[in-house]
Amino acid sequence: MNPLELDEQKTRVITALGALLVALVFIGICSFLTPASSAATGEIRIPDVLFDRSNGLYPFTIQNVMWVMFFIGLGELWVRYARASREAQQLRFNILPEGDDTMLRAKDLVPIFQTIIERKQSRHFFVQRLAQRVILQFQSSRSIDQANSLLNSSMELMQHEIDLKYNMLRYLVWLIPTLGFIGTVIGIALALSDASSMPDVSNSDAIRVWLGGLTTKLGIAFNTTLVALIMSAILVFLLHIDQGREEMALNGAGQYCIDNLVNRLYEEK
Repeated sequence: MNPLELDEQKTRVITALGALLVALVFIGICSFLTPASSAATGEIRIPDVLFDRSNGLYPFTIQNVMWVMFFIGLGELWVRYARASREAQQLRFNILPEGDDTMLRAKDLVPIFQTIIERKQSRHFFVQRLAQRVILQFQSSRSIDQANSLLNSSMELMQHEIDLKYNMLRYLVWLIPTLGFIGTVIGIALALSDASSMPDVSNSDAIRVWLGGLTTKLGIAFNTTLVALIMSAILVFLLHIDQGREEMALNGAGQYCIDNLVNRLYEEK
């Protein structure tokens, strides 16, 4: 693993721990601002929908687990956004000659390659990696076609590399709705267990209280899935934005190498 990827892994771990802490603080603040309610009135309260605040097991609820996963997903998205931004910034460093009348022979590539290698902090970004591979290929084969073929193959591998980095996010996007469905099933099961203790039908007040509690539990159960789907939709939207930014950075690096390296190579006879 190159130093850049190693630093990114460390950043992901630190960000995940920070996201966990933020999630716990968020849940704690919301718990303080929204007290639990023991009244079974049939009215569905927002705190119960979002956090299952009135549950006797609170704070150990499905909703709170969902919030933790949601914040960890946001942290992972921030890491990917930062990486995409750093990749895009590399094109501003002009590591390749950009003059319209510039042609590059094999000996002209040596100082360019040395400059890339000496920049240890940036040599593992897309544009530097592509330029290194093309230069080495052309130096060994003196063939523009082979250099261009290697560039295309490298871009396909890097595209797959980007896709693999989103596996954790895809898992979280799947996990959150799954937790929501589990919460719904558990809520329905608990509501049905309470339905067996139906009071005397002649006691209208008791029936009203019983129905109020039953409908509240069923409403919270179904809304657990609703909240989970909303969380998942937000993560999927941001995931596509971040992945699109990384893919655009890769495409930009490829076009930069084609315009300023491959198309300027000169095969000496």
